[in-house]
Amino acid sequence: MLNIINLSKSYKNKKVIDNISMKIEDGELFGFIGHNGAGKTTTIKSIVGIHDFEAGEILINSKSIKENPIECKKEMAYIPDNPDLYESLTGIGYLNFIADIFKVNKAYREEKIKYYSEKFYIDKVLGDLISSYSHGMKQKLAIISALIHNPKILILDEPFVGLDPQAAFTLKEIMREFCNNGGCIFFSTHVLEVAEKICDKVGIIKEGKLVAYGGIDEVRGDKSLENIFMEMIENG
Repeated sequence: MLNIINLSKSYKNKKVIDNISMKIEDGELFGFIGHNGAGKTTTIKSIVGIHDFEAGEILINSKSIKENPIECKKEMAYIPDNPDLYESLTGIGYLNFIADIFKVNKAYREEKIKYYSEKFYIDKVLGDLISSYSHGMKQKLAIISALIHNPKILILDEPFVGLDPQAAFTLKEIMREFCNNGGCIFFSTHVLEVAEKICDKVGIIKEGKLVAYGGIDEVRGDKSLENIFMEMIENG
């Protein structure tokens, strides 16, 4: 479970996250929506412990990211909007490197790597250098690396960017499967149709403030999520 409580963060005396609170329970798929510069990535980097914040609290399964950062990071996985991978490694070398960091045993990692690499159709290129991969292939590798240690919480920043339609469909299946197995996912997206179809809950952020939050049907009512988003962004 992810619990964000009265979170605020400022840059150069400008508040970019303004007292936002959200709770994502086990089994829930949460979509975080907002225009460029609204505060999505800053919120995400605060959740995963990259950015400090001056007010509020972030709890990962009841543990504070500030007070217990290592313990929190063991329970989650984070994929940024532009994954920066070690391009001098092969795909399998990178996955084994990540598995070693999280002390994943040989049999379990091999099972996970086989399962996910086949689903994303990159099993045949895992022996190639990452420098030879396309952007989409790198994104797929980053997704597999995030899943390899069986995290309880997935934090994803624009995970569908760069994926072809087949890979995007596979990722949606994996995300739903992850939540059905008791995990929870917090992801940002510009693709409102995706959020509308797969999310249990959504939050809309505008200029650092949370302007809508709740179950997908509660937020959109009898309109589309796109219409609700445009109304809130244009009219506040």
